[in-house]
Amino acid sequence: MSRNLERNGRITCMTFPRDWLRRDLSVIGFGLIGWMGPSSVPAINGNSLTGLFFSSIGQELAHFPTPPPVTSQFWLWLVTWHLGLFIVLTFGQIGFKGRTEDYFEK
Repeated sequence: MSRNLERNGRITCMTFPRDWLRRDLSVIGFGLIGWMGPSSVPAINGNSLTGLFFSSIGQELAHFPTPPPVTSQFWLWLVTWHLGLFIVLTFGQIGFKGRTEDYFEK
């Protein structure tokens, strides 16, 4: 059973690790590089996902005070690009931390 202590009106758990996220900047850097490579391959009618996303940003900034309409391709490229990035970062975090903590050796 975990011991809880009350300090300044707060109850804290003594067994919960303070650095529960265990973030590492190398995972973010390698994950971004790891996503920029595949997303820059011209696979969508001769264009890359990154190129389509960045060009749609430029098109929407051309009429800046007006927000992008719901039917704009910008939203599709935004969601697709970021979803891929977050998937790569999540698997990178799992793989990197699993390897450094010998999780896969068990």
